[in-house]
Amino acid sequence: MPHPLYAQMKQSIYEGDPDAAQELARQALAANLDPLEAIQQGYLPGMQQVGREFGDGQLFLPDVVLAAEAMKKAAAILEPEMKKRGTSRETAGRVVLGTVKGDVHEIGKSLVGTLLSANGFEVHDLGVDVPFEMFAEKAREVNADIVGVSALLTTTMTGQRNVIEALDDLGLRPKVKVMVGGAPVTRAWAEEIGADGYSEDAIGAVELAKSLMAR
Repeated sequence: MPHPLYAQMKQSIYEGDPDAAQELARQALAANLDPLEAIQQGYLPGMQQVGREFGDGQLFLPDVVLAAEAMKKAAAILEPEMKKRGTSRETAGRVVLGTVKGDVHEIGKSLVGTLLSANGFEVHDLGVDVPFEMFAEKAREVNADIVGVSALLTTTMTGQRNVIEALDDLGLRPKVKVMVGGAPVTRAWAEEIGADGYSEDAIGAVELAKSLMAR
């Protein structure tokens, strides 16, 4: 029989209530619940439901942002306890993420990072205006599985090709997969530059990352 707190955790994510999510995480630790189990059986199902309903058009971007914020708050309480107990979430994959040099658009890229984290990926977010070589160097440093490159301007999307070339130069392709996204980016462009996949939104990016890991 699942602990009654788990249903409340799921609801706190679905409703995008960071304070409730945080408080329930504290209650879980006080009740000596397994923090890993709380994430997997309580919070994660809420995030997955938000993802599904966003994909179906029932929820909207602000709902996803709030749910992701609630997830982050809960994880901040539970993860130190997981470390103490020597348990950790099995990572779904390691992702290096950033907006390419010359581009300072943050929101879409950050949302992708938050949703990937919520779905069990270990995310290394380099931020915005990231030099091409830095994507490759970070991928090598953390032994990344995937590099995600965002570009929101037609003038900066050519930088996505430069990132792939930088990964090539370090001998990291094709082991390290590359996914690209951003308003001007298309599937045809992704194919032209030799990327492994393209997504037009954050939910799609999570599904793409999962499929790249399954290959």
